[in-house]
Amino acid sequence: MSSTHFVVRDAKTNEDLTRSILLQIILEEEAGGAPMFTEAVLSNIIRFYGDAMQSFMGAYLEKNVQSFMDLQVKMAEQSKGLSPEMWAQFMNAKSPMMQGMMGAYVEQSKNVFTQMQEQMQKQSEQMLSALGLKR
Repeated sequence: MSSTHFVVRDAKTNEDLTRSILLQIILEEEAGGAPMFTEAVLSNIIRFYGDAMQSFMGAYLEKNVQSFMDLQVKMAEQSKGLSPEMWAQFMNAKSPMMQGMMGAYVEQSKNVFTQMQEQMQKQSEQMLSALGLKR
């Protein structure tokens, strides 16, 4: 939770188990309490496995989650010292500050998606060119 980088290794084989452990933590968190992912989101993520878009989806999600983390840090910085009443006003979706932050996040997310589209187009053009086909 403190953003400390770590690696989990098997004591006997020295195999890196970090991804497996992180996935296990997500599974346990999703199974108890309030899940973060709906069934629809999980189904859609699963559909990208084996698809030509799998690597793009992973990169897109990673950049989007990082943008959201940056937004969270900015919100924490701007809300230091707020009373519970002021915090409630700050978190109100209609407040200008919240609208500005969410607008910036949506714009950043849109830019990530646009970059992904441009990258896909370049790769498609390179592939078609390598096959002797042109658009």
